[in-house]
Amino acid sequence: MDIEDVLVIVARTDFDPRNDEQWAGIWRGYNGGSFMNMNREWSQYGPEDEQRFRDVSCELYESGKLHQPRQFGAHPRRLPYYWLETVVSDSDLENSPVVKDAWDKFQMVSGLRGTPLKAHNE
Repeated sequence: MDIEDVLVIVARTDFDPRNDEQWAGIWRGYNGGSFMNMNREWSQYGPEDEQRFRDVSCELYESGKLHQPRQFGAHPRRLPYYWLETVVSDSDLENSPVVKDAWDKFQMVSGLRGTPLKAHNE
């Protein structure tokens, strides 16, 4: 996926990828595992991939596309699934071509998993 096509990533983290110490903890946690090896989403990637991951993380962070609710006092739990329900109002779809385009792309990806979601009618 092209990074320009990313609208936002909502993460369970609270870190600044430009901070060496914080980055090391994130990489270690997601690449090398942590408590009972639960956080191993990046385990298939080797040390040669770390800088690429960090560069993308920094670009998302600096462009405001990495939203971390924990930075604002939320404490989301680790969930066993990645897809959450999304609601977009009809007026947002009608009044914003960017939202409409993002929604259409979301619907396409959502449909790949077999359960397309519906827009919320106001």
